[in-house]
Amino acid sequence: MVHFEFYFDISSPWTYLAFSRIEEIADKCGVDIDWKPILVGGVFNSVNESVYEQRANPHPVKGRYYVKDLQDWARFCGIEIGAPPVFPVRAVNLMRAALVALDAGCLPAFSRTAFHAYWGELRDVSQPEELAEICTRVGLDPAETAEKIAGDDIKSRLRANTEELIARGGFGSPSMFINGADMYFGNDRLPLVEAALARAVQAES
Repeated sequence: MVHFEFYFDISSPWTYLAFSRIEEIADKCGVDIDWKPILVGGVFNSVNESVYEQRANPHPVKGRYYVKDLQDWARFCGIEIGAPPVFPVRAVNLMRAALVALDAGCLPAFSRTAFHAYWGELRDVSQPEELAEICTRVGLDPAETAEKIAGDDIKSRLRANTEELIARGGFGSPSMFINGADMYFGNDRLPLVEAALARAVQAES
């Protein structure tokens, strides 16, 4: 079987774009997605600190195009991406809860709801009441989820995913791997991902 891994953090708008299409691509190619929630801030702190400088002092010309480009992509993908009043958001509890959702078999629904809450509804998803609302929408018990994300198991798993991505040469979200070593980064690489998955599936048949 072709192994396809998707490392992601809900706090990234470009990841939302990729997430909105990745299930369709995986279904088309006949592969499962190995979901890997991470903390992209931990990745930046370790191997990509220049992101913070670029945010603090954006180039005015590139900055204007960035806004247009993001909205062009959002229209293409059929999703809403606004300007959340809290950005960057502290997503640690949200991403820990994504692991709870993974264990419960509802990670895609949880992530889709969380992405829309933050980028579409512009909610501060770092707040406990917002996380509870997201959980309720997808059938997770908020109190049970809150208890689990405070536990060492979930905390260590999120940290391990983040450190694993760094060790494998990743530097941001979304990062994708096909059969272990073939890495792709970013929403705009999805056509390459689809082609590589198709080749890998054909080679397995």
